[in-house]
Amino acid sequence: MRSSQNAIPNGAAVDRRARGRLPATMNHDTYPDEYIRDILRGVKTIAMVGASANWNRPSFFAMKYLQQKGYRVIPVNPGQAGKVILGETAYATLRDIPDRVDMVDCFRATEAIPSIADAAIEIGAKVLWMQLGVRNNQAAAKAEKAGLKVVMNRCPKIEYGRLSGEIAWFGINTKIISSKRTKRI
Repeated sequence: MRSSQNAIPNGAAVDRRARGRLPATMNHDTYPDEYIRDILRGVKTIAMVGASANWNRPSFFAMKYLQQKGYRVIPVNPGQAGKVILGETAYATLRDIPDRVDMVDCFRATEAIPSIADAAIEIGAKVLWMQLGVRNNQAAAKAEKAGLKVVMNRCPKIEYGRLSGEIAWFGINTKIISSKRTKRI
């Protein structure tokens, strides 16, 4: 069960009727906060493709942060298969993971995304998330056609921090104005 730390702030602003429905055509240049918020609320287990055991790599930071927020993050890296990264056993491929995966977070080059999208569809993931600088429109279209939500060129760590107000403490404009400290996502 996910920690109560995953409570998304400003939840009342989300249109409950629109929850779970995808727009007719998703604009992957901008995402409504509600779309990202619903994804972060709805997932519990994240498979991180390209996870690194190296403490100074971005995937390591993102994995550690998301674990601290109550998500289970399963590393996927063929070079680390069978080893433990941040308390989780690493797997060579998405298909090797024995547990249910809600979201696939891709720390891989754009060219690698089509095969990752195919595997995400095959394992029944609900979300395909491509990290900053990663965008593959064909893979996104295929995943969406299969019923997955897709996010490209974004980082779930950054989005979580932005939507929860944590990043505001670092001087980033979150467009969330309040005199009260917000709850964590």
